[in-house]
Amino acid sequence: MGTSRRSQAQRDEMTVEIGYALLSACFLGAVVFGAIAGPVAVWRLPAGAERFLLVAGASVGSVLAVLRVVHVLWRYAGARPR
Repeated sequence: MGTSRRSQAQRDEMTVEIGYALLSACFLGAVVFGAIAGPVAVWRLPAGAERFLLVAGASVGSVLAVLRVVHVLWRYAGARPR
């Protein structure tokens, strides 16, 4: 870790990349949740199946969203010249 200060352009670039990571993660999480838990909104299912689909959709969507943020920021850190 160096003690050099970052320029305003570098800070702005980092802010945009973090925003992109979070926005794309939210979109991915929502799409995955909708794909897994969507049948609950369309069909009448037993209570246990509805609960399972909702929990599974939230769990898988959350995990994939976190992985998306990590992937985007890790790729950004690896692509930057030091």
